[in-house]
Amino acid sequence: MRIARDRQLDGLRAIAVTMVLYGHFFAADSSYWGHIGVRLFFVLSGFLITRLLLDARQNAGFAPATALKSFYARRALRIFPPYFAVLGIVWLIDLESSKTVLAWHALYVSNLWYALQDAWTPWVLCHTWSLSIEEQFYVVWPLIVLIAPRRSIAAICIGVIVCSIAYRFYWPFTGEPSLARDLLPPASMDALVSGALLAAYRSENAAWPQWAKFSLMPLLSASVVLFWLRPATLTPMLEWLGWIGLEVFPLLPLTMLVGNCSRGLGGYLGRLTELPPLTALGRISYGVYLYHAIVLALAVKAQPWIPVNVSEQGLGRFLVAGAATLLIASISWLAFEQPLNALKRHFPYVRPRATGAVPVLTNAGDRIGGRHAKYPAYRPEPLSSRKSFRTSDLH
Repeated sequence: MRIARDRQLDGLRAIAVTMVLYGHFFAADSSYWGHIGVRLFFVLSGFLITRLLLDARQNAGFAPATALKSFYARRALRIFPPYFAVLGIVWLIDLESSKTVLAWHALYVSNLWYALQDAWTPWVLCHTWSLSIEEQFYVVWPLIVLIAPRRSIAAICIGVIVCSIAYRFYWPFTGEPSLARDLLPPASMDALVSGALLAAYRSENAAWPQWAKFSLMPLLSASVVLFWLRPATLTPMLEWLGWIGLEVFPLLPLTMLVGNCSRGLGGYLGRLTELPPLTALGRISYGVYLYHAIVLALAVKAQPWIPVNVSEQGLGRFLVAGAATLLIASISWLAFEQPLNALKRHFPYVRPRATGAVPVLTNAGDRIGGRHAKYPAYRPEPLSSRKSFRTSDLH
């Protein structure tokens, strides 16, 4: 069942946000785990939204205008309320003197602000750069998926990935590293569109291509070596090459991980990703990511009343700020986000065919009638499952 498999995607989301918390609360500044967590989030995002939109296209009642309107309405319900609540709190208390730059964050161009400044100022909202990248992606990508010829979508994905990788090779010739190399949209399009390519490919093919199977272990090994070398003192050119490798080499392993979990990973790893604590963390991962820097800023201000050190990276910060973040994100999900999420039922991607029918777009490859369907099916949702939670509803 797709709902069962999507629990594994919740588990991946939990792993990704844990990497971010580890990088921001515990590890030294040179840790790259937080960035890898964000890259995993990007792959998941590209995969999930492209899968939903491609599912809608396969239905006989598909209308691009309806699907596009529903997409933006559902994204707004999921993303905007907690995001603008955070900006409102920051504005009210002027946390870290952020009030003067809130317009950049409200317009989802945080990444451009930090790139122009070439500094993480104000740092309390620096994590919003990735949310801005995703919103910029959401503006354009649904138009491509819903309007471009279906047979061209995979080729478009490959073209975008190639351009994104080529973009990285420009930066060694610019001199000193700058934040712009990571924060401009092309730096993240390879991860987002790798997820989209996964959705486009796996909707028609059940197996991984041979080149992907053969490349997996070499790319994993190269990524581990670069992780190990990163703290070392390197020449500028080697540092640039290491940066390019750490951005590009993990891309296929992350994409294959998402693809395997989307179809149901078996064995020990599959059971691990479906552990209730992990899936619960995955459900609230957006709130965890959104609130964690705000919680950290407040914890640092409250250091005189906290018996452990939260002013520096380490175990005390990880435990105190991490626990507070989980608590706030859980309350936000139960009292704020989940009720708003329920309103998505008013915005189906495809109009119901008959009164009382609820459109359900199932993933390509779901077992229908005992066989693997080549294309998704459209069927009314059983009453017993209408309140079931879906990973796509989180997104």
